[in-house]
Amino acid sequence: MPPKSRLGQNFLRDHQAIRRIVAALGDCAGRTIVEIGPGMGAITRELAAKAGKVLALEVDRELASALAAEFAGEHTAAGSNVQIETVDVLSFDFAAASIAAGERLIVAGNLPYYITSPILLKLAENAAVLDRAVLMVQREVADRVTAAPGSRDYGLLSVTVQMHGPVEPLFTLPPSAFSPPPEVHSTVFRWRFAPRFDQLGVNREEFLRFARRIFALKRKTLANNLRAAGVESSAATAALTEAGIDLKARAESQSVEALVRLWKCLKKAGATPSDQVAPTTH
Repeated sequence: MPPKSRLGQNFLRDHQAIRRIVAALGDCAGRTIVEIGPGMGAITRELAAKAGKVLALEVDRELASALAAEFAGEHTAAGSNVQIETVDVLSFDFAAASIAAGERLIVAGNLPYYITSPILLKLAENAAVLDRAVLMVQREVADRVTAAPGSRDYGLLSVTVQMHGPVEPLFTLPPSAFSPPPEVHSTVFRWRFAPRFDQLGVNREEFLRFARRIFALKRKTLANNLRAAGVESSAATAALTEAGIDLKARAESQSVEALVRLWKCLKKAGATPSDQVAPTTH
C-alpha cells in the first residue's frame, strides 16, 4: 500500500529502532498502550508482544482496515490484544479510554510531522489520564520540546510540554530509517506525565495563556511582550523586579519557575496580560 504524502506517512523500517522505542516504554505487561499512527503496524506488532492491550489510532481507513484484518487473525486464549480505531487522534477520547482500562494510559507513536504540535498539545490536555509516552517527531521539534532555558530552541512549546512532566531525548534516526525517506532527521523522546501546576501554585489555563503572551514576540524582551499584551509599563517593571528578573531579559532565558514567579507577581498586582495577543506554539 503506497504511503500518502498528504497524511505525512513515512513508515519506520529500522527494526533495531522499533525495539528501542518499545524498550523505552519500560514494563508494559498487562498495561494499555495507545499507539498514535500505527501505519503498516511495524511498532504495533512489537507493542502487542509486550502489552496487555494496544489501542492503535489510525486515520487512514485503508491502513486501518488492513491492520484490523491482520490482527483479527492473531488470537490468544482471550482473543486479540490489538484494537484498531479508525479515528483522528485529535478527536480521540483519552479520558474515556483510561476509564475503560481502569488505569492511566501509556502512549507511543511516530507522529505525522504536519500535526505534531497539535498532537503534543492534545496529550498535554489529557496529562491527568496519561502515564508516560515515547514519541518520534521531527528532530527540530524534539529540540524545542526538550530545550533548556537560554537555548535558541526554548520557547512556548518547551514550557507547555515541560509543565506537564519531564522530557528527555533518547535517540535520533536518519531519513534512511523510513520508507519513503523524509527530508529531515527524526528524534525519539520520552515524556513522563506529571503536571506541575498544583505544585507551583498556578491555574493551568491562566498560566498557559500568560505563557502565550510572553512568547508572542520572539525577539522582544519580556517587558515589551507584557506591554504589547496590555500591561502598563510601570506594572511590568515592578513585577519583573519583584520576580528577580532582569528588565532586559527575554522569555526564552527564563526557567519555568521564574516565569511562575513573574505570573504570581502580576496577578497579585492585578496586572495580568489581556487576551488580545494571538497564540503561538514556538
